[in-house]
Amino acid sequence: MSNSLPFNSTLIQGLFTPLPPEHEPDTNPGFWVVLQGNSLVVPTESQHLLLSGVLLPIVSIPETEPFKIGLWQGKPLRIVRITMDTSLPPGYEALPFMGPDTRLDNTLATIAGRAAQILHWERRSRFCSHCGGKLVRIPAGWGKRCSSCGDEHFPHIHPCIIVLVRRGAELLLIRNAAWNVGRFSLVAGFLDFGESLEECVQREVREEAGIDVTNIRYLGSQCWPFPSQQMIGFLADYAGGEVRPDGVEVVEAHWFSEDALPLSPGGKRSISRWIIDTFGKSMGMTERTQ
Repeated sequence: MSNSLPFNSTLIQGLFTPLPPEHEPDTNPGFWVVLQGNSLVVPTESQHLLLSGVLLPIVSIPETEPFKIGLWQGKPLRIVRITMDTSLPPGYEALPFMGPDTRLDNTLATIAGRAAQILHWERRSRFCSHCGGKLVRIPAGWGKRCSSCGDEHFPHIHPCIIVLVRRGAELLLIRNAAWNVGRFSLVAGFLDFGESLEECVQREVREEAGIDVTNIRYLGSQCWPFPSQQMIGFLADYAGGEVRPDGVEVVEAHWFSEDALPLSPGGKRSISRWIIDTFGKSMGMTERTQ
């Protein structure tokens, strides 16, 4: 089920209890999510443990103000970001929670992703986009209100479709201009003004690959905190046209036999990999990743 994908809340149920944000000090040391870029700082001897509050002072000086976002195993959980040039002391390492490196435990990757999404919102919500006034937090939530004009602002979560297009035993994969040669993935893109999700699927496939699709059906969704997307997965059938990439965003688009797929970016934690593994196997598909 897509609910159990990394970065979705189901994966940390029973471990994490979300609470309204708090900046006030707490006498209980609890746990810390310490981020360095898209990596989580953990003890070297274990990829399954968050940092204890008593260990935080040896990590470094934070880049952001720490604050509490809830409870982890019943104890306060605080989040903080440190700079990329911070040298970690012996006994600690920063493990990525994005990409093909999956040494980090999936539950820790999920809470790290949530922390990253929250810190992104905090960084982008200091001032009002209407008048430039300072934003202050609305009590008991993540929303903020402008201290000058009174406009209210709430976390920006951007809906994106991602679709597996089938033509019999073949799958459509595209290569984005930013990816290395040989790496392909599914068609994906942001929802536009006035579109239903199904209309977005049709438009993105037409724009990126030049073909039409039909029989669009929903598969599942994933929180994708890089920095703040909601990936909404679909399966669609080829309806006509010749594959023709746009040459700007997409430089290659091909039909691939489901038993001979190329390398795929995103790693095992992505909904792209889940869709291909779950809905691209009618004839025994195998996929190479690294």
